[in-house]
Amino acid sequence: MNKKKVFLSAGIVFLCFGSFIFSQSNYTKIKTSSEESKSGSQVYGAFSVPNPQLAASTEDYLVTAGDIYELGFAANGKAVSYSIVVDSSYSVKVANVGVVNGYGKTFMQLKKEVEQIINKNYPMSGVQLVITSPASFKVTLVGEVKETAVVSAWGLSRLSAVISENLTPFSSMRNIEIKSHDGTVKTYDLFKAKRDADLSQDPYLRPDDVITIGRRDRMVSIQGAVERPGSYELLQGENIKELINIYGGGLLDRADASRVEVLRTDGVIKSAGKKIYLDEKIIESNFEVMNYDTVYIYSYSDLKPIAFFEGAVLLKRDEDSATELLGSNKISITFDVDENYAFFIRRNAGLFTSVSDLKNAYIRRGDTFIPLNLEEILYDVDYYSTEVVKNYDTILIPFLQSFVTVAGAVKKPGRYPYIPDRNWSYYVGLAGGFDKSENAGQVITIKDKNNKRHSKSDPITPETTITAESTAFTYYFNKYAPLITTTLTAISTVLTIYIATKNTD
Repeated sequence: MNKKKVFLSAGIVFLCFGSFIFSQSNYTKIKTSSEESKSGSQVYGAFSVPNPQLAASTEDYLVTAGDIYELGFAANGKAVSYSIVVDSSYSVKVANVGVVNGYGKTFMQLKKEVEQIINKNYPMSGVQLVITSPASFKVTLVGEVKETAVVSAWGLSRLSAVISENLTPFSSMRNIEIKSHDGTVKTYDLFKAKRDADLSQDPYLRPDDVITIGRRDRMVSIQGAVERPGSYELLQGENIKELINIYGGGLLDRADASRVEVLRTDGVIKSAGKKIYLDEKIIESNFEVMNYDTVYIYSYSDLKPIAFFEGAVLLKRDEDSATELLGSNKISITFDVDENYAFFIRRNAGLFTSVSDLKNAYIRRGDTFIPLNLEEILYDVDYYSTEVVKNYDTILIPFLQSFVTVAGAVKKPGRYPYIPDRNWSYYVGLAGGFDKSENAGQVITIKDKNNKRHSKSDPITPETTITAESTAFTYYFNKYAPLITTTLTAISTVLTIYIATKNTD
């Protein structure tokens, strides 16, 4: 009978207390970072809203002044449930049977002690202690920050999250001090937390912490053949060896340590900076780098020989306007020593367009011209070229687009794109039509690229020249009338002088 009463009491506690647990999400809402930044109020860090489930599931969540817990158990067959508010003394009263000091303890440690006390006084009571509302508190940001600020946080707010929105371009991530409520001062390095996953360097914040952000001494960039290029804040005594091996992650396999370039801007006023060239010996001596230095490490791949594509080629392999080249282009491409032309052309097939004359391409090597049929290379899988790429080779790709020339007595003489199955009048129309002051009767001469004459009824072929003849009377009249008039005037003048001279005699 006593066992039944115990189980009945435990069931009552579960039903009463469980209903509270499943409804505990209805606590007062606290503003998130985005909401508070819009209203100009405080800023929260990661896990910004105090979350009871998250606090309960995190082993190292510390008991914090302002936490609200709910304690439930069965006493003498009756369900007992009441709230516990942790005050600044951290003395947690456990019903009327004891007091536990929660300072410096995790919630799980406190929970274990409280439940042991209840079980000791009320065996088989089904005791439960849960977090219903984790505390939020204030911390102060000073030092190299946008402005001194009092910022909201809670027991799972880490240092990095709380300071992130208040840093300046000169804030140090390697020299951050936290002065605790008890006066203890500790220094933290967020780079170690990020790079080495050393979360002891990115601690949870506590009530009334004062965070002082230092000003960085040196920010140095490293680029090129290293595993982790980027900008890094160096500590005192750290120089180029640490920058390459620690911060940059070490050299890549093809890095050329004999060719290291440093661009120095610190102290250089009247120019963009000065370049310093280093070799392996200087690096081994741990060359001193200065604030704002940029270190570039070259790769042997940078020394690859180059060849050129010129003519009907794109400047980029992924260019969208692949069929609309406005003119000839020239682009340089690196290649491997002794690379076969078949592989080289296939690797760069994206440079060619529908107007590239692949069949009539050729290589210009000094004063030598070598024919190269790119259609065979691209479309015959068994094709293998006997030619290898040489340094400074130029692969010339002619335009496949043909033209028709319209000349003579038209308004806009010039060359126009060839369109199959169009007659002579189409091209004359492109040239603006006949100039009627010069051409009468649409008299034209048509000659193909071999200088053979054709009639108007013959089809127009590529590179044909259509000449509109000047046949209008007014054209010839205007052309020769000034000459005839001048000649007659001269004759008239001579006759007048002659007659006047004869009459005098």
